Parts: sequence; C-alpha cells; structure tokens
Amino acid sequence: MSDSKYQEQEEIFSQIMRAGRRTYFFDVRETKAGDYYLTLTESKKFTNEDGSFHFKKHKIFLYKEDFAEFRERLGEATDFILKEKGEEVISERHQKDFVKPSEIEEGSEETKPDTDSFTDVNFEDI
Repeated sequence: MSDSKYQEQEEIFSQIMRAGRRTYFFDVRETKAGDYYLTLTESKKFTNEDGSFHFKKHKIFLYKEDFAEFRERLGEATDFILKEKGEEVISERHQKDFVKPSEIEEGSEETKPDTDSFTDVNFEDI
C-alpha cells in the first residue's frame, strides 16, 4: 500500500479557534469523489518535565449528511448547559480565586461573617 493513500486531503477552507491550552481547527476537505466533508480537530499542548512540549490531537470527521442532526444535537446540548449553568465560567482553571465548596471549611475565613459590618449592641440598654 502506498503512503499517499493515507495522506491528508488538501484543505479547502480552514478556521482556527484558540481556547487556552487548546486549539480547535475546523477544516473543510475534499473526498476522492469530489465531495466536501468537515474535520474538527482539538489540539492540546502538554509540557514535559524538561520544558519541551508536545501536542495531543483528537479528530472528528463529519460528513454533510450528518450536518443537520449534528448541529441540532450540539445546539440542544449547549442550550441546556447555558440554561442550567448560565454563561459565567465557574471552574478553577478559569478563575484564579475559585474555591470549590467542598474545600471551604465551616468557620474558615471564606465562611466567617464580616464582623466589621455589625453594630455592637448592648442588651442592657433595651
């Protein structure tokens, strides 16, 4: 078998989306029959102990006969997430001061009331 059989097809159209350590590629390619299909690639950068780095890639091939249902399912899933959790990012990777509720101990600085905002009341005055 020749290596050309396994080579990537020429890109017809390409879009890139960077998202932190991840990069997403949306590439339109052409089949041998002359039709188009879409590849979605997630590339994630990893750093080795010696400071060098490597990428891990995951690829999805999406053919046009599946576009409508794929778009519908993706829309339903993203709409569900936004409806249930909103658009605010609530993960420790995205917020430096994020504290998981399970990590907050009762009586810790995170849960103590702000005593500076209370007025000292002497009940003998009542």
